[in-house]
Amino acid sequence: MPTILISLSIVVVFSISFFQCKAFGKDPEGSHKELIQKSTHYDHSREQFVNRRPDVLEKMREGQNFFSLFVKFMFGGDKYQKPSVKLPEEKPNFQEFLKPDESIKFIWFGHSTFLVNIEGTILLFDPVFSGSAAPFAIMVKRFQDAVVKLEELPKIDYIIISHDHYDHLDMETIDFFKAKDTRFLTPLGVTSHLKEWGIPEDRLTELDWWEKFTIGKIQIVCTPAQHFSGRRGMNGNQTLWSSWTVIGEKERFYFSGDSGYDIHFKQIGDTYGPFDLTFIENGQYNPMWEAVHVLPEQTAKAHLDLKGKRLVPVHWGMFNLSLHSWYEPAENIERESKKYNIDLMTPKFGQLVKLKEPNLLERWWKKYIETD
Repeated sequence: MPTILISLSIVVVFSISFFQCKAFGKDPEGSHKELIQKSTHYDHSREQFVNRRPDVLEKMREGQNFFSLFVKFMFGGDKYQKPSVKLPEEKPNFQEFLKPDESIKFIWFGHSTFLVNIEGTILLFDPVFSGSAAPFAIMVKRFQDAVVKLEELPKIDYIIISHDHYDHLDMETIDFFKAKDTRFLTPLGVTSHLKEWGIPEDRLTELDWWEKFTIGKIQIVCTPAQHFSGRRGMNGNQTLWSSWTVIGEKERFYFSGDSGYDIHFKQIGDTYGPFDLTFIENGQYNPMWEAVHVLPEQTAKAHLDLKGKRLVPVHWGMFNLSLHSWYEPAENIERESKKYNIDLMTPKFGQLVKLKEPNLLERWWKKYIETD
């Protein structure tokens, strides 16, 4: 077959795969779409969900050359964007994790995936256990395999999703839970993807900002964030994005999801703080997209706004989605935590952390900077 025909065939096959890719999920439609459009955070003139400042995304994109940015990402970022060796991890002791305890226990698996035991309720946040944070497996590969397989996880009561981007909502991981009785909590509209992938509707609950959901004696609040959504790269923001506040009888914690810095951190802190623990994104940042991802100094500021007692930086250490080195986020947030006397918790992948115990976690990444 002539070369031009082979090339054309490849383009056709790729195009069909692109437009039929199951990982894209499905945006809300019909009565579901009509229902979520009643939200005060849906802008009918734009036909999409918006942030508190509706034009913040447009202002961010002004003057940006996305082709130039793509070239920088592929060829011009920090030469240490990915680690040269396997990063340290611990096989989690789930038997110890599940033991009754009055204080929060958690396990971080890298990026924004973490498991929490709060007063006997087991919550899994933004689980990504597949090898890639993209619609196609050859893209955005993780630095190393997840420390545990999905089959090794304990019984999960609820999976909580912050928004529908690939590094937070992973079809392959969701598919594993189809045969389980795990329930899901999402921001408005995100359940449409889950239904498309086979999760029964009676296991799905979606909330608008400031709406509450109760699990026994635990209250979960869908709280604001400043970000965007979409899985196809066009006509996005058809589903909402959020942070999450979890309030137990004795302790409470906060998860930022993905967010630029804005007044919502202080509003949440004033309404529901102080927090015993905050999980705040701290990685995959750049001044060019500061509107949708906090810089490390803003991670620290957000923690203080939330009246947090201990900070766990997330959204780093497992995927390369920016131009900085893999270890820069950890170095920068350590500097900021010293400046503001923040109790910084930096566990290894899979390490079991008990909130009631003193913070003896090592700054494990430093020895790997020397390696690189």
